Amino acid sequence: MIVETTNYYALPGQSSAVLAQRRHASAIRTRLGLPAGRIFTKLEGAGPDVRWECTFDTREAYEADMAARAACEEFAVARQSMHQLLERFERHVEEEAC
Repeated sequence: MIVETTNYYALPGQSSAVLAQRRHASAIRTRLGLPAGRIFTKLEGAGPDVRWECTFDTREAYEADMAARAACEEFAVARQSMHQLLERFERHVEEEAC
């Protein structure tokens, strides 16, 4: 299993806008026939203001998901809009260790 996690560190005062933009990107994913993933918000402590994660059964499924996103102009615009709201962004792709 592959897990993709993206961490969004909002610019000051932009946490709500980052959450709204992540929800918008997830809606685009759904329209593309991709899984929406799960969105988390920080309750306390250090770390990202918003975190998104999605799981994929295989590496091929993950790569097909990435290709669908890359081919979608609407998703590219959403990604650009998100980066305007961020101080920092991280993407982590991990494989389950059995």
